[in-house]
Amino acid sequence: MANQKLTREQQTYAVQALACFDSPAVVVAALKKEFGVAVSPQAIECYDPTKKAGRNIAARWKALFEETRKTFLEDTASIAISHRAVRLRALQRMADKAENQGNMALASSLLKQAAEEVGGSYTNRRELTGKDGKDLPVPVSPVTIFQLPDNGRS
Repeated sequence: MANQKLTREQQTYAVQALACFDSPAVVVAALKKEFGVAVSPQAIECYDPTKKAGRNIAARWKALFEETRKTFLEDTASIAISHRAVRLRALQRMADKAENQGNMALASSLLKQAAEEVGGSYTNRRELTGKDGKDLPVPVSPVTIFQLPDNGRS
């Protein structure tokens, strides 16, 4: 694979992609698709300061990497799949395609997954209610006081 020198824009793209936990192979494919540049995964790994190959990266790239990683970890709202509606639309498309191809087992599995998604199976939220939706009664722990036998020690 021919390694071409990357422009600043391409270097920035690579650093930001690596900071978002993309593998070097994924970044290589993206650079080829977006910019038509052919580079090796080893050349891209040099832009990741968390790897041995990137330990001597320039300060500007290290700062960009750290800022991008911090923003990426804090901002899940910008990730489409973190939203239930997006996941349901994707499941709908997959289920339609599976059904059109005659793969009923996959379609059934996708429909079940969508039902679980809507039903809240994939959340940590739990709501416990008593009869007719009222609050659960607080159990009163009975304290039993009983007299110990004397055993002739008084």
